[in-house]
Amino acid sequence: MSAYIPIVGMAVLASLFVIIAMALSVVLGPRRRNLTKEDSYECGIDPTPAPVGGGRFSVKYYITAMLFIVFDIEIVFLYPWAVSFHRMGLFAVAEMVLFIVTVFVAYLYVLRRGGLEWD
Repeated sequence: MSAYIPIVGMAVLASLFVIIAMALSVVLGPRRRNLTKEDSYECGIDPTPAPVGGGRFSVKYYITAMLFIVFDIEIVFLYPWAVSFHRMGLFAVAEMVLFIVTVFVAYLYVLRRGGLEWD
């Protein structure tokens, strides 16, 4: 149980920092309200109203999001494997090569289908 004391201490310290920072921003922050300051800002372009149906996103947006998730999950699996690489045998190396090849094949499929080309 004593191994978790530093983790709990860091969580409490982080929580205190957030609470204190939010309280200070309320106390010390400017109180002048302005419609221009509260308007949304999109890189200097005036924001356009949303369409009635909520609008549609391009399929390429979802493909890019899925690619991000795939490679993010790959890193989640690669990091612990790299940390304990010395304790693993040849079987673990073969499994990781198989995993990387599977992800690479999916990447080549998306690349070949034009999923990374933004027209």
